[in-house]
Amino acid sequence: MKVVLFCGGQGTRLRDFSETIPKPLAPLGYRPILWHVMKYYAHFGHDDFVLCLGYKGDAIKRYFLEYDECLSNDFVLSKGAKRIDLLRKDIENWRITFVDTGLNSNIGQRLKAVEPFVKEETIFLANYSDGMTDFPLPELIAEFKARKAVGMFLSVRPHYSAHFVRRASDGRVISVDDVVKADAWINGGCFVFSNEIFDYIRPGEELVEKPFERLIEKGKLFARDYEGFWRAVDTFKDLQALESLLSQGKAPWQVWLKSDAAQAAAAAVPAAFTIKKRAREA
Repeated sequence: MKVVLFCGGQGTRLRDFSETIPKPLAPLGYRPILWHVMKYYAHFGHDDFVLCLGYKGDAIKRYFLEYDECLSNDFVLSKGAKRIDLLRKDIENWRITFVDTGLNSNIGQRLKAVEPFVKEETIFLANYSDGMTDFPLPELIAEFKARKAVGMFLSVRPHYSAHFVRRASDGRVISVDDVVKADAWINGGCFVFSNEIFDYIRPGEELVEKPFERLIEKGKLFARDYEGFWRAVDTFKDLQALESLLSQGKAPWQVWLKSDAAQAAAAAVPAAFTIKKRAREA
């Protein structure tokens, strides 16, 4: 199942990086944000990617053309630093299609631009390329299929709040309340689409506006609520928050590491059992 990632925005709220590199390449640990999103999908077996490029798309191409597996993997160096044996690899099985979808295109236009690259897919996945979650992706796909939907997305709690100010005519403040209420949900940007989605998008339209309105009218758009971890990198503060979790070894979105740990623990059980059994026999 192919994964469409929207990588073309200018990321103006992350200006510390966006003036020199596109937001998807902002570093999060040893790898950029985009890599973490792709790694999440690859963990669930979806490693055929279509990148919708725009602002500084050449930088994203260059990153993968010059990709160095050694930066985030263990390896053995020998023969006077002339030989490198990687102990594990990241992107060996990834297939990445790079598509220039326009400098100022909106998400709907970018999706339409890559239609030829997913036209053979009955169902495909999509994301904004900056959202991190630990949601079990197969559940979203299974529910999408069961509902016979055209579009579905992960609905999450916002990680930010704002304050709504009520004032009297003379400027006196009457109340200050959180805009985000306890029952607030937002679009988490983790999408599943059937190929029919392209029938709902007209030229120039933003995906979540008119196309989604048409889907809603037809009863073909669904959302899956998720109370677990989700965070989008909209600002430098968001990036710092994720970097802090990563540095503490508490990065929930790195589901691939949890899987590796579980496999290692499972593999250790028989050996431990054997040792105890032998001890009893002795």
